[in-house]
Amino acid sequence: MKNSGGKPRAGAVRKSKKGAQVGTGGHGRKALEGRGPTPKAEEREYHVAYKNKQLRERAAAKADQRGGRDGAPRGASGAARRAKSGDESEIVTGRNSVLEALRAAIPASTLYIAARVEMDDRMKEILSIATGRPIPVLEVMRPELDRLAGRDAVHQGVALKVPPYEYAHPGELLDVTLRTGQTPLFVALDGITDPRNLGAILRSTAAFGGQGVIVPQRRSVGMTAAAWKTSAGAAARTPVAMASNLTSTLKEFKRAGVFVLGLDGGGDTSLPGLSFADRPVVIVVGSEGKGLSRLVTETCDAVVSIPISASTESLNAGIAASVTLYEIAKLRAEGKAAKR
Repeated sequence: MKNSGGKPRAGAVRKSKKGAQVGTGGHGRKALEGRGPTPKAEEREYHVAYKNKQLRERAAAKADQRGGRDGAPRGASGAARRAKSGDESEIVTGRNSVLEALRAAIPASTLYIAARVEMDDRMKEILSIATGRPIPVLEVMRPELDRLAGRDAVHQGVALKVPPYEYAHPGELLDVTLRTGQTPLFVALDGITDPRNLGAILRSTAAFGGQGVIVPQRRSVGMTAAAWKTSAGAAARTPVAMASNLTSTLKEFKRAGVFVLGLDGGGDTSLPGLSFADRPVVIVVGSEGKGLSRLVTETCDAVVSIPISASTESLNAGIAASVTLYEIAKLRAEGKAAKR
């Protein structure tokens, strides 16, 4: 119905040629098409819930890299790895090493014995000491003992779990030596990283009357199960001291009257007949590859060389220390005999 002016009434609806409705609601409905439901707060980038979700996801990813979400175990294998890395105890293997550790009353926590192990005098004494202290004794199958000892260890049917090694202080070690009237004889390691060398040097130090071995805190070998094994029990009798700074420790020894002798193939002082032998001495052994460091070399009172055949390029660090310790012990013994 039309009004007098021939125009449609207000509010009337008519269709266009293309069929689109013209009126108050057509354009609004079209604008809402396709938007769907309102996104959750965690899906809106500007919302605080979205940021919190991102933080949680990053934290979870880091936890997964460590082995479990938020530090929780992700299965037996993951838990075992964490327990192993968190346990700082050492496993001492071999009958001589275990027996010497027990004789020295090291506070061991567990003794492992292989099932049907062959008994000898050492094994009988090991069991006697362990049961008398008492230390728990566990009989295990050889594959389990192989796993405990490590792939390359020769355990001889016995292993001992001991706490982390307690290092002595170099200054206190020197004070004890001087108070007891002994002539100081120490070995310091400069850059040696092979625990077998430490074990061999410990064994030689004990054999030739030395009072201890000094290792630096950084970039150096420490007392591991491999060092215990190689020392053949000497680690239970000969202390190892840790120096926070080897050069500073050597300087302190010098101020106390100890001569610092470095070992190097190009040294200007020959080992045979060493004139420093009867004096307080600390022998510094460098690594096989790099030898003595520059600062340590500058600190030495003398750099000593061991005469060897031209066909041999150099000596192993452990062997060089052993030869030097033997020569000093021999010269000291000869000096004492001459005074009698």
